[in-house]
Amino acid sequence: MRAKWYLVMNVFDFHARTRVIFGAGSIDRLGEIAGELGFKRALVVADSGMVGCGYVERVSGYLTRAGIENFAFHDFGENPDSVMVERGRAMAEAHGIDSIIGLGGGSSMDCAKGINFVLTNGGSIRDYWGWARASKPMLPMIGIPTTSGTGSEAQSYALISDAGSHLKMACGDPKAAFKVAILDPELTLTQPESLTATTGYDAISHAVESYVTRKRNPFSDMFAREAWRLLHSNYERVLSEPSKDRIRVPLDATSPIT
Repeated sequence: MRAKWYLVMNVFDFHARTRVIFGAGSIDRLGEIAGELGFKRALVVADSGMVGCGYVERVSGYLTRAGIENFAFHDFGENPDSVMVERGRAMAEAHGIDSIIGLGGGSSMDCAKGINFVLTNGGSIRDYWGWARASKPMLPMIGIPTTSGTGSEAQSYALISDAGSHLKMACGDPKAAFKVAILDPELTLTQPESLTATTGYDAISHAVESYVTRKRNPFSDMFAREAWRLLHSNYERVLSEPSKDRIRVPLDATSPIT
């Protein structure tokens, strides 16, 4: 009997929902990109730290020069909860928001997504605990991370705490993904060293878990290996050389993953 051989591969469905724009100074393109997406009245969701270091003012300037009205919301904490999301929803509704920008770390990104859920689909954020529970379209969003660890700007889940029970709710939906992620490494240069260290280690953790998970596929393997290559070669250097030079990544960097 002739043997039959089959090529065994993981079954997967890959769809890149978020356009990624990377490069030093790429935040300068915000007005242009927001205009392409049809933004007219944008809510800028950014924590108080972003206000203090001048990033919110800078973002507002780009939007204003592009003819886009914008309003800043920063009344939320490090771990956004359902009450904070509701405050953001109320502000967005009062200003007739048609788009959202998340600026900052993972908390800003998650809060922006949470606001989008309840603003467009009603109810409370608890109604979206789980996957694909938003039945109506959601507003277009741009994510501008200032830390390297969470990756929230490139996935469709928001982690929001319930203010009453303190349970952390993972609320996900394909429509909750950012349309565009602007990754400007210069925005990370104002971080304290401790934050650079912890968010960098977070990125390492995500690279490893993506590589070893049973649900990995050829695309996730590719991203995980490249992430490890960059992190392995630069994690210590980014701490020892806190300057603009540290954003230059050697193209010949090697990785122990084989």
